[in-house]
Amino acid sequence: MSTTFDDRKNAFESKFAQDQQLQFRVEARACKLFGLWLAEQMGLTDAAATGYASELVAANLDQPGLDDVIEKAVADLTTKGKAIDEPALRARLDECFIQSKEQVMTETSA
Repeated sequence: MSTTFDDRKNAFESKFAQDQQLQFRVEARACKLFGLWLAEQMGLTDAAATGYASELVAANLDQPGLDDVIEKAVADLTTKGKAIDEPALRARLDECFIQSKEQVMTETSA
């Protein structure tokens, strides 16, 4: 027989898991959007751009936080001879997060 405490605990755990899943989706989508923007800056199109965006999503799984994504972006831009400073990249990634959150929230509420 479950108690009210057990019910509340299970509800909290379920809500926590749902929030974590939502956060993961927002972060992955933001990295994808950021990757597509970076691909455009580097002159990549179509499949190459999509592939690069997927690489950034995967790079985000290496370490907690987004520093690994920014480091990859800086290295890749430098390799391509493009000069975009780190604060500008972080600002663009923040914009991608806002856009991503709006997209994901629209999808989940539909």
